[in-house]
Amino acid sequence: MEIENLKAKDIMTRPVISAKKNTSAKDIAMQLVSGNFSGMPITDDKERVIGVVTEHDLLNKVRDGKELVSLTAGEVMENNPITIDLSQPMSDVLDIMLKNGILRLPVTDTLRLVGVISRSDILRHYIKQ
Repeated sequence: MEIENLKAKDIMTRPVISAKKNTSAKDIAMQLVSGNFSGMPITDDKERVIGVVTEHDLLNKVRDGKELVSLTAGEVMENNPITIDLSQPMSDVLDIMLKNGILRLPVTDTLRLVGVISRSDILRHYIKQ
Protein backbone atom coordinates (compact mmCIF):
# COMPACT_ATOMS: atom_id res chain seq x y z
CA MET A 1 0.00 0.00 0.00
CA GLU A 2 1.37 3.41 -0.93
CA ILE A 3 2.02 5.98 1.75
CA GLU A 4 -0.76 8.26 0.50
CA ASN A 5 -3.32 5.57 1.32
CA LEU A 6 -1.97 4.59 4.74
CA LYS A 7 -3.20 5.97 8.06
CA ALA A 8 -1.48 5.91 11.44
CA LYS A 9 -3.80 3.09 12.57
CA ASP A 10 -2.47 0.87 9.76
CA ILE A 11 1.09 0.86 11.09
CA MET A 12 0.87 1.65 14.80
CA THR A 13 1.95 -0.84 17.42
CA ARG A 14 -0.51 -1.84 20.09
CA PRO A 15 -0.99 -2.45 22.90
CA VAL A 16 1.23 0.34 24.16
CA ILE A 17 3.23 0.21 27.35
CA SER A 18 2.74 3.50 29.16
CA ALA A 19 3.26 4.83 32.67
CA LYS A 20 1.75 7.37 35.04
CA LYS A 21 3.44 10.54 36.37
CA ASN A 22 4.25 8.93 39.73
CA THR A 23 6.02 5.90 38.21
CA SER A 24 9.67 5.60 39.25
CA ALA A 25 12.16 6.70 36.60
CA LYS A 26 14.15 3.56 37.43
CA ASP A 27 11.11 1.38 36.66
CA ILE A 28 10.68 3.13 33.32
CA ALA A 29 14.38 2.67 32.52
CA MET A 30 14.09 -1.05 33.32
CA GLN A 31 11.06 -1.38 31.00
CA LEU A 32 12.84 0.46 28.20
CA VAL A 33 15.93 -1.73 28.47
CA SER A 34 14.03 -5.01 28.75
CA GLY A 35 11.46 -4.11 26.08
CA ASN A 36 13.97 -2.92 23.49
CA PHE A 37 12.24 0.42 22.91
CA SER A 38 13.60 3.88 23.59
CA GLY A 39 10.68 5.90 24.89
CA MET A 40 7.42 5.60 26.78
CA PRO A 41 4.26 7.72 26.82
CA ILE A 42 3.09 9.05 30.18
CA THR A 43 -0.68 9.19 30.61
CA ASP A 44 -3.15 10.67 33.06
CA ASP A 45 -6.00 8.76 34.70
CA LYS A 46 -8.09 9.07 31.52
CA GLU A 47 -5.27 7.61 29.37
CA ARG A 48 -4.56 10.99 27.73
CA VAL A 49 -0.90 11.49 26.80
CA ILE A 50 0.64 14.17 29.05
CA GLY A 51 4.32 13.46 28.45
CA VAL A 52 7.00 11.15 27.12
CA VAL A 53 10.08 9.72 28.84
CA THR A 54 12.93 8.71 26.55
CA GLU A 55 16.32 7.13 27.10
CA HIS A 56 17.74 10.56 26.30
CA ASP A 57 15.74 12.15 29.15
CA LEU A 58 16.89 9.49 31.59
CA LEU A 59 20.53 9.74 30.52
CA ASN A 60 20.43 13.52 31.01
CA LYS A 61 19.33 12.98 34.62
CA VAL A 62 22.10 10.39 35.17
CA ARG A 63 24.67 12.80 33.71
CA ASP A 64 23.38 15.46 36.12
CA GLY A 65 24.11 13.10 39.03
CA LYS A 66 20.47 12.23 39.77
CA GLU A 67 19.44 8.84 41.13
CA LEU A 68 16.75 7.34 38.89
CA VAL A 69 15.22 5.56 41.85
CA SER A 70 14.46 8.92 43.49
CA LEU A 71 12.84 10.48 40.41
CA THR A 72 9.35 10.06 38.99
CA ALA A 73 8.22 10.08 35.39
CA GLY A 74 6.67 13.48 36.04
CA GLU A 75 10.09 14.88 36.96
CA VAL A 76 11.80 13.42 33.90
CA MET A 77 9.20 13.56 31.12
CA GLU A 78 9.01 15.95 28.23
CA ASN A 79 5.72 17.82 28.71
CA ASN A 80 3.17 18.44 25.96
CA PRO A 81 4.51 15.85 23.50
CA ILE A 82 3.46 15.79 19.88
CA THR A 83 0.81 13.12 19.30
CA ILE A 84 -1.04 12.01 16.20
CA ASP A 85 -4.59 10.86 15.65
CA LEU A 86 -5.11 7.29 14.45
CA SER A 87 -6.75 8.58 11.25
CA GLN A 88 -3.82 10.87 10.36
CA PRO A 89 -2.25 10.07 6.97
CA MET A 90 1.16 8.42 7.14
CA SER A 91 2.60 11.16 4.93
CA ASP A 92 1.76 13.63 7.75
CA VAL A 93 3.23 11.26 10.34
CA LEU A 94 6.51 11.05 8.41
CA ASP A 95 6.62 14.83 7.97
CA ILE A 96 6.17 15.36 11.72
CA MET A 97 8.81 12.76 12.60
CA LEU A 98 11.41 14.00 10.13
CA LYS A 99 10.91 17.75 10.72
CA ASN A 100 11.04 17.37 14.51
CA GLY A 101 13.65 14.60 14.80
CA ILE A 102 11.15 12.34 16.56
CA LEU A 103 11.81 8.60 16.87
CA ARG A 104 8.32 7.59 17.96
CA LEU A 105 4.89 9.20 18.19
CA PRO A 106 2.01 8.33 20.51
CA VAL A 107 -1.18 7.62 18.55
CA THR A 108 -4.46 8.81 20.03
CA ASP A 109 -8.18 8.38 19.47
CA THR A 110 -10.14 11.32 20.85
CA LEU A 111 -7.03 12.21 22.92
CA ARG A 112 -6.73 8.72 24.49
CA LEU A 113 -3.57 6.67 23.88
CA VAL A 114 -4.26 3.74 21.54
CA GLY A 115 -0.88 3.01 19.93
CA VAL A 116 2.58 4.22 19.05
CA ILE A 117 4.43 4.53 15.76
CA SER A 118 8.20 4.38 15.61
CA ARG A 119 10.50 4.92 12.68
CA SER A 120 11.23 1.19 12.87
CA ASP A 121 7.52 0.37 12.57
CA ILE A 122 7.32 2.37 9.36
CA LEU A 123 10.44 0.81 7.88
CA ARG A 124 9.30 -2.67 8.93
CA HIS A 125 6.03 -2.12 7.03
CA TYR A 126 7.89 -1.22 3.83
CA ILE A 127 10.40 -4.05 4.15
CA LYS A 128 7.55 -6.60 4.30
CA GLN A 129 6.03 -5.36 1.03
